[in-house]
Amino acid sequence: MLVTLKDILNICEAKGCAAGSFNTPNLESIMAVIGAAEELEVPVIIQHAQAHESIMPLDTIGPIMLELARRAKVPVAVHMDHGETVEYVYRAMEMGFTSVMYDGSTLPFDENAANTQLVVSLAKRTGATVEAEIGCMGRREMGDGSAGTGEDPEKIYTDPDQAKKFVEMTGIDALACSFGTTHGVYLSEPKLDFSVVENVRKKAHIPIVMHGGSGVSREDFQTAIKKGVRKVNYYTYMAMAGGETVANQFRMGCIPVEKNGKKYKYCYSLVESGQDAPIMYHDIVQWGTQAMKDNCKKAMEIFSMK
Repeated sequence: MLVTLKDILNICEAKGCAAGSFNTPNLESIMAVIGAAEELEVPVIIQHAQAHESIMPLDTIGPIMLELARRAKVPVAVHMDHGETVEYVYRAMEMGFTSVMYDGSTLPFDENAANTQLVVSLAKRTGATVEAEIGCMGRREMGDGSAGTGEDPEKIYTDPDQAKKFVEMTGIDALACSFGTTHGVYLSEPKLDFSVVENVRKKAHIPIVMHGGSGVSREDFQTAIKKGVRKVNYYTYMAMAGGETVANQFRMGCIPVEKNGKKYKYCYSLVESGQDAPIMYHDIVQWGTQAMKDNCKKAMEIFSMK
């Protein structure tokens, strides 16, 4: 069923847990995420990041996200993640997205607040939930970075007093809080400052969103949730799980063949029977989807505090 992010945040607040928010830049990832949520019977958020526009346009994937959310057996919010321009965020709202994030975190405070105020005003027309960000986690959510390589000069932790002022000025529903996580792949263990989450909650009285969730331990996830995180963005390791599973199926590689004077590559995999078989594209899709689903389920169980 299609719901707003605020609906899901209310559920999580009552239960003292968090909901997973997963980037879904293709049909397979949407099916994996919703399928995992249905099996665990937990609410979930599927999201499209503006950074993914080059690999999957909003106009193409948005209607698919909305339709599969409506058909789902669990509450599903459809969220625009890291919208970098008001125009792009508004396109998502007009399309029917039930939640949006305007990300002006790299802008001066007053400009970020002014743009966010405009987004909140526009969202009132459709009833969409609005998330924004104070502090900066550096790289955007493409999932192909090399995060966690040391101190990131672009990363700025959220100031609780500034967060309080920002929430009061804008009227947002959720705040993305920078407290030590980074987008992309971690090459070293992240060092999280949970006091930032705790103090932002105390001063701003608003649900906290955790971006850059990949690579964080179960214990750190659940500590952050106890401190007030109610939404966790997750994509990189889910996408990697799908990619690695598919790659492993190609461990036998490809061989050149010639037919009617033309050269081709014949790719094959060692199947369970121990015999070689040709690889079909629908097989690749199923391998990747199942691997992403399994990875999502593990993350959802952590976020649900199980």
